Amino acid sequence: MGILDIEVWGKDNKKHEERLGTCKVDISALPLKQANCLELPLDSCLGALLMLVTLTPCAGVSVSDLCVCPFADPSERKQITQRYCLQNSLKDVKDVGILQVKVLKAADLLAADFSGKSDPFCLLELGNDRLQTHTVYKNLNPEWNKVFTFPIKDIHDVLEVTVFDEDGDKPPDFLGKVAIPLLSIRDGQPNCYVLKNKDLEQAFKGVIYLEMDLIYNPVKASIRTFTPREKRFVEDSRKLSKKILSRDVDRVKRITMAIWNTMQFLKSCFQWESTLRSTIAFAHLKGEPPLSMKCTLFSGDTGPSL
Repeated sequence: MGILDIEVWGKDNKKHEERLGTCKVDISALPLKQANCLELPLDSCLGALLMLVTLTPCAGVSVSDLCVCPFADPSERKQITQRYCLQNSLKDVKDVGILQVKVLKAADLLAADFSGKSDPFCLLELGNDRLQTHTVYKNLNPEWNKVFTFPIKDIHDVLEVTVFDEDGDKPPDFLGKVAIPLLSIRDGQPNCYVLKNKDLEQAFKGVIYLEMDLIYNPVKASIRTFTPREKRFVEDSRKLSKKILSRDVDRVKRITMAIWNTMQFLKSCFQWESTLRSTIAFAHLKGEPPLSMKCTLFSGDTGPSL
């Protein structure tokens, strides 16, 4: 509970960033377990930030560095373990457990840029919770060293970890993906996972190193098994890019001009605007014409006289 500070940044390219404005939210003044729709005016600039904030008394999603790993603190780990012990099985049944994921590094990634490098970042998805790492530029062996925590709502969920190449205002390029069922996680053991294609059917290029730790209540997990799974929300479509729009318009113009020029060429052939051009065109279409016809055409006769 306290003041939540929010900054809004604009990013023109990979090097230039500009802070557009800030705003604050008094968390302590918001009611618990209720969706709060807030429209916050930004300081020092025009515009406002529209937010949907819901305060839930459970271990929510978070991102931190390895040096402040939540489960590494013995007192905090003991407190979390106590919350999900068997004695608390009937308290807040929807709060099944908590997952901690250390995204350490990746190696031998696919080169997505012409320079032979990539700008990789990592996206983690569990149900409707999505978190991502920062981007490591010009590197095929990035090190992120970030810790992510997720609340567990269904022990049968699958953690999806996808590596992308940042590509400016274009959609990011896919570099590989792994899917890890929660029930297959072995606590605190670093693992190397081979990246796969989008369908998870074949090996892609590169590997990713993850370390995961899972604490959950088995009674709550069993109860949750008999309830419908949480509905996956579809992400809004990507906003229109001016560069992509300009590129597509130029492409349509080139195709249109090519079709128009082809039609004009065919029209001129059928109208015998050029005797030589029309003869060559029809010769290619119908096969080699007789020599006598060639001689007659080259002598200056027109199409209708034939």
